[in-house]
Amino acid sequence: MTRVAAIDCGTNSIRLLVAEADPVTGELVEYARRMEVVRLGQGVDRTGRLAPEALERTFAVCRTYAAVIEEHGAEKVRFVATSASRDAENRDEFVRGVVDILGVEPEVISGDQEAAFSFAGATKELTGRDDLAKPYLVVDIGGGSTELVVGDDRVRAARSVDIGCVRMTERHLVRDGVVADPPSREGIDAVRADVAAALDLAEETVPLASAATLVGLAGTVTTVAAMALGLEEYDSEAIHHSRVSLEQVREITARLLSSTHAERAAISAMHPGRVDVIPSGALILQAVMERTGVREVVVSEHDILDGIAFSLA
Repeated sequence: MTRVAAIDCGTNSIRLLVAEADPVTGELVEYARRMEVVRLGQGVDRTGRLAPEALERTFAVCRTYAAVIEEHGAEKVRFVATSASRDAENRDEFVRGVVDILGVEPEVISGDQEAAFSFAGATKELTGRDDLAKPYLVVDIGGGSTELVVGDDRVRAARSVDIGCVRMTERHLVRDGVVADPPSREGIDAVRADVAAALDLAEETVPLASAATLVGLAGTVTTVAAMALGLEEYDSEAIHHSRVSLEQVREITARLLSSTHAERAAISAMHPGRVDVIPSGALILQAVMERTGVREVVVSEHDILDGIAFSLA
């Protein structure tokens, strides 16, 4: 197997996976998996530009990741940048900084490419399981966008839509520069309306209701799973391939929407960088489940990072 380093830089977080991967068998031996919330997409929906402080936060983590990659001796590195850097006018500044630090140019991929990587990462290890029927619908809720992918052994249809936990929060749950505490009914209704419109758009390409198994990826879904499991601290092993019912998602979403910043921050399994944006993320997850008609979501810790690693190998 080939030792590789995959970096996924999204709107809210930047993540690293160093692993040996076999794209044929789906086997992956993990050496390092890191995640830092840098909020690269701070204000992009409003200004169209990456903020200087957001760039510096991102570059600081890139320097840390460069040391981890060197320590583990990865032979190949691939840096994939998603929603925020696709949308920004000054993305060249971002590209130059990453090249200077890591020696590789970030690939600003399309939503369809993002969807394909997410699907591969989430489903390779599900092959042959009798308890999970096909087709799969993979939903990857990011900070700026959400990817929806239907497939069985390969992708059959995919669509990226501009609803993400950061984008929806900044668009509808911020007043006078501060996140509403708790969110207002007007703001919640506006998020729901945007999400419904985006799912209408997605359904023009992706047959959401055809899904036999819903597989949920990324921080919103894993955090909701941690809450459903009642974890005192975040536990990847317990979360990976856990199942969360629609009733649990509705209950947790209602709890998050009625809570203050301080109450959400007190949830021990919650990453501090998700405290303000998790209500919007939970609304997206609930809407996807209700639109598809599934009764539960299978939660995966393996996602776009793993898909990028397989592509390198």
